[in-house]
Amino acid sequence: MSNVEKHLRLTHAGAMRILEAAVAKAVQMGKPQCIAVVDEGGNLLAFTRMDGGKILSIESAIRKAATAASSRGPTGGIQGDLEFRLAHATSGRLVNLKGGLPIIVDGITIGGIGCGSQTGEEDLEVTKAGLAAIEGAQTFG
Repeated sequence: MSNVEKHLRLTHAGAMRILEAAVAKAVQMGKPQCIAVVDEGGNLLAFTRMDGGKILSIESAIRKAATAASSRGPTGGIQGDLEFRLAHATSGRLVNLKGGLPIIVDGITIGGIGCGSQTGEEDLEVTKAGLAAIEGAQTFG
């Protein structure tokens, strides 16, 4: 058993590629967004608030991205009382709003993307477009 593992890492260039693809999709849709890309630890790598993106969506986009990276799954699927308990346990850092996806390459979570300012479905459409910009990234329904 090895004490060392190889580690995939999302680079700044990769984060910018994701961000640019997400912005292009939001522009195409005519739906301005706040878009955040984080590394596997939830640390912000790239962010934009497009003209018309909602001010309060700055924080929700970042938290969606961090939640997706931490949970290694899409945001917005927690049911019932568990949502409140998890939000409380994480001092509000965990969010249960659609629009966050993990960035998974070769089965390894290397980060997350989160979008906010529109409906959950529109936010999710933009995150999917950003995710599609990374070669080998796992896609979600």
